[in-house]
Amino acid sequence: MTSGAGDLLADVRGSSRTVGRALHRFLPQILVGVAAFVTVLAVVALAGSVVDDVAISRSRVVASAEVLDDPGLARTLIRFTDRNGQFVVPERGVLYPRGLTAGQTVTVEYEAGNPENVRVAGRTAASGLLSMAGGLVVVWLVFGGASYWLRRRRSH
Repeated sequence: MTSGAGDLLADVRGSSRTVGRALHRFLPQILVGVAAFVTVLAVVALAGSVVDDVAISRSRVVASAEVLDDPGLARTLIRFTDRNGQFVVPERGVLYPRGLTAGQTVTVEYEAGNPENVRVAGRTAASGLLSMAGGLVVVWLVFGGASYWLRRRRSH
């Protein structure tokens, strides 16, 4: 090994130790930051759902939809006929799909001017509020608890 390569390796080792020490020092703050970031994402998602719900409620059209089977996607796809007689398969899937199974027929509500904005009838952003709040409690218990534990451990 040449002296230049050895110097480079020594520099990399020294830098990684410095980064490791900084990461260890700031880990409690990083954990709280991750929990706060997840909370902000959840609030933004909830706000987006409320905006979609308001748009649907302003110009609501009701239709019957078939739940499609597509196991490769992380969303629930449906197919329905809009008021113009056109088949619609919303690209984003249906809002609030909990409990739907392929082949099932459900009533949906969609925005008259935008049939891509569709939700299961009777469900709103409030439908997922409890599960989202529960998820955030778990996030804060895990990340906040780990941060608290690390801080207490360091102070003793």
